[in-house]
Amino acid sequence: MSFIKMKTARIGFVAVFVVIMIFGLAMMGSVLSAKPKNVPVALVVLDQPVKLPDGSALAVGEMVKEKLKGIAELPVQWVEVGSEAELATQLDEQKVYGALVLPADLSSGIASLQSPAPKPAAVRIVLNEGTNAQAVAAVRTILQQTVNTLGSQLAGQLLGQIGQHAQQIPVSAASALLHPFQVSEQIVHPAGSNNASGGAPNMLVQILWLACMVSSAVMFLTAQQHGKNKRSLKGTVASQLAVGLLLVTAASAFLLWMAHSWYGMEFTHLGQTWLYLWLMAAAFFLVQTTLLNWIGLPSMIVLVLIFFFSMPVIGMPREFMPQVTVDWLYSWTPFRYAAAGLRSIMYFGGEGSLSQSLYVLAGMAVTGLILIVLSVFKPRKAAEPSVSA
Repeated sequence: MSFIKMKTARIGFVAVFVVIMIFGLAMMGSVLSAKPKNVPVALVVLDQPVKLPDGSALAVGEMVKEKLKGIAELPVQWVEVGSEAELATQLDEQKVYGALVLPADLSSGIASLQSPAPKPAAVRIVLNEGTNAQAVAAVRTILQQTVNTLGSQLAGQLLGQIGQHAQQIPVSAASALLHPFQVSEQIVHPAGSNNASGGAPNMLVQILWLACMVSSAVMFLTAQQHGKNKRSLKGTVASQLAVGLLLVTAASAFLLWMAHSWYGMEFTHLGQTWLYLWLMAAAFFLVQTTLLNWIGLPSMIVLVLIFFFSMPVIGMPREFMPQVTVDWLYSWTPFRYAAAGLRSIMYFGGEGSLSQSLYVLAGMAVTGLILIVLSVFKPRKAAEPSVSA
């Protein structure tokens, strides 16, 4: 029989293409078709209308608001906010990626452009940096381009209005009319130094999942060697749990120390971050050990696939994903909840989605612990082959 007709060679040909399809779907399926849509951005209209010399009212804030809502091409979902305090709440709770603030003196600043001493107002762009680097970058670009476009349109309208009443315009006023309002940028909830522009929580979650996966596999293989009969099975599982949890506890502490000491990653709440990492590590270890104890080493394939399918998802805003990815992957992957809670601690002082993440991780840990204990009563063959055999 020729080499290419061997059974293993034929299986290998099929396996190569299956691997390409599976991991291609995991690494490219959610990323290549990603585009922003309905990105939540706050719109704060504080502008107070003013009366012009001819008796008409000038309300630039309302004018800008209507224009923004009339641009259907913008991939933005405007969230109207009535005050600076309400905006701060929206930013703290991670409900918006940024904001466009139209100040109270916007109309009066525009009106002053027709005078010899113009005082243009400053429109403020607020960026919620700790939420998601990709979303914040998109919001920055969208808002800057939109404000520039609106400024040009407003400048043309003002020049037309002034031209109807005056043959000449002072140089200072003409210069100010070209830029009817100034634009300032404000960063809130900054990611800090050496935090990969806010991607540090995703990195830590991925590293911890791999560390726990190695720990679970090592503890499973050790338990197989240790437990030779049913009389010692309960003690074996108890030792597997105790030693494994001790190992991932040390691993979570080492990961935090390494990130902070070796790579200069900034942590505002070091103790709270470690406690959260410990809960995450315990939840990961218990869930992974559950699959290993009930299914065996083939479950490692499932754990690896969860890792590769979840990697691109946790770094991407939900508003950028195809709906099928949101429904079938983003809605349940444990990486999403783990990263969201860690992000809340590192950048938002525990505000936002931390409580939900804690419930999910605690639920994973408790469920895993119960199923591991129940695995003691799983039916087994009379004589299971040893790991060495």
